[in-house]
Amino acid sequence: MKILMITSEAVPFAKTGGLADAVSALSIALAKLGHDVRIVMPRYYRIDRNKLKQIPGPMGVHPGYQEIWTGVYQSTLPGAEVPVYFIDHEQSFGRDGVYGVPGATDFADNPQRFSLLGHAAFQLCRKIGWIPDIMHAHDWAASLAPILLKFNERHGDFSHTASVFTIHNIGYQGIYGKHLYPYTGLGWDHFYSAGFEDWDRINFLKAGIVSSDKLTTVSPTYAKEIQRPEFGFRMDGILRYRSNDLYGILNGVDTDIWNPAKDRLIPAQYTARTIEKKAVNKEALQKRMGLTVDANIPIVGIVTRLADQKGVAELFGPAYGSAHRICSEIKLQMVVLGAGEAWCESELVALSHKLSNFRAYVGYDESLSHLIEAGSDFFLMPSRYEPCGLNQMYSLLYGTLPIVRRTGGLADTVENYDEKTGEGTGFVLDNLTPQSIYDTVGWAAHAWYNKREHIEKMRKRAMAQKFGWDESAARYAEVYEAAIKGIEG
Repeated sequence: MKILMITSEAVPFAKTGGLADAVSALSIALAKLGHDVRIVMPRYYRIDRNKLKQIPGPMGVHPGYQEIWTGVYQSTLPGAEVPVYFIDHEQSFGRDGVYGVPGATDFADNPQRFSLLGHAAFQLCRKIGWIPDIMHAHDWAASLAPILLKFNERHGDFSHTASVFTIHNIGYQGIYGKHLYPYTGLGWDHFYSAGFEDWDRINFLKAGIVSSDKLTTVSPTYAKEIQRPEFGFRMDGILRYRSNDLYGILNGVDTDIWNPAKDRLIPAQYTARTIEKKAVNKEALQKRMGLTVDANIPIVGIVTRLADQKGVAELFGPAYGSAHRICSEIKLQMVVLGAGEAWCESELVALSHKLSNFRAYVGYDESLSHLIEAGSDFFLMPSRYEPCGLNQMYSLLYGTLPIVRRTGGLADTVENYDEKTGEGTGFVLDNLTPQSIYDTVGWAAHAWYNKREHIEKMRKRAMAQKFGWDESAARYAEVYEAAIKGIEG
C-alpha cells in the first residue's frame, strides 16, 4: 500500500510530545513490512533548509479565499528510506514553536496554518505524481486532510484513497472561533455535516472524528475510556456512535534507542541474564543526583511533564501532595526529571532542599532520562489519564518496576503484583489520591524489603515483554485494508 502520513510533528525534525515519536516509528515499521510510506509536515523555523533537498518549482495551495504559494523540501528519516516532505511557507511556519510559544496556549492563526497543511497534502501528491491508498492523519492539526478527502477530493484523483485518523490525546482538539471557518476552504454547507460545529465554534478534532473512514487511538483501554464522559472530553457520544470504526492499537517503543543491552547513555549495559549490572547504573544515578550511595535503599524514579494530566497535584501539591510524606515516612530515595507548570517546578526545587532523599532536575536531559530508567528500582506514573504512555514500557524493558494508575496504556502494559505468587510486572493503583499513591509506593517498598525474590522474578518477567513496533504496524495495516474495503463498498 501507498501510505501518506500527515502530521504537525515527527522526530527528529520537530517534537513536542509522543506524537512525533509515534509517527516516525510507525512509518519505519510499515516501510519494513514493504509498504510505500511517506510523511508530509510543515517546515518550521528550526528545520534548516540547507540540510534538505528542494523540490523544484513553487506549489500553489488554495485554502479558503486565497491562493498561497509554497515551497517543498524533502529529506528522509534517519536510518530509513522513508521520504519526509516539508511544506515551506514562511508566514505560516517560519517561527519558533509548533503550536505556540512557551507561556502561550497556541498561535492565534493555527486554523489558517494547519488548514494550509491539509490542503498542501493533496497538492503535494499531485506535484510528485504519487496518489496514496491511505491518508493517515494524526491529531487535530492534521485532521483537515480526511475532511477534505471526504467532501472535496474523493471524486477526482483521490477517488480510491481512504482515510484513517489517529487520536493521540483527545484533550487537544483545536477549538477556535467560528469566524475562522472559511480558512478551511470548505463551504458553509459542510459546517455541520463535516462535524465542525461545537457550541458555535469550530472543532478540528471533532470534524476529523466525524469525517474519517476509520479511527484509531494509541491503546485498547484508551479506546474504551474515551467513549465515556469522564475521559471523552465531550467527544464520547460521537465516539460511541462510531465505535465500530474505532480501533485501539498500542504504540510501540523504539528498541534501538531504549534497550539496556545496547544503551550507550548508561554506564553499564545489561540484560535479564546480567541484571546484576543494573547496580552500576543505580550507583551512578545516586552520585549524579547527590544522594547517599546505598544499594539497599530503593530508588523511585520519575520522568514526566509537570502537568495536571500526570497527577502532579496529587504527588507534589504543596498543600496535600504525597511526595513529602512518602520521602519522610518510607525508607527510599526519589529522583525526578521534568518541566512544566511553574508552581510544580518551584515545589520540586523546594523539596530538593527540604529532603535529603529527594532530588529533582527541572528541565529535560536525555542522558539523565536513560540513567533514571536504568538506575531506578521503581518508576512512578500516577497519571490522571494516559492514552498510551511510553515511560512505563521503557521501565519494564529496563527491569525497573512501574508504579502506575490503572488507566489507558498503563492498564494495557503493566500487570499488577500478586504478593502470594510473585507474578506481575508492577504495582497498580485505581484511585488518584495522595493517600492511594502513598499506599502503593509503600506496598512496593514493602515488597523490596520483605519479598526481594519476588522483585527479582518481576524484573525478569518485565524485561521479557515485547513492545516493538512490528505488531502495531501489522495492526495498522489491517485497519488500512478495512478502510479501503469500506470506501469500495
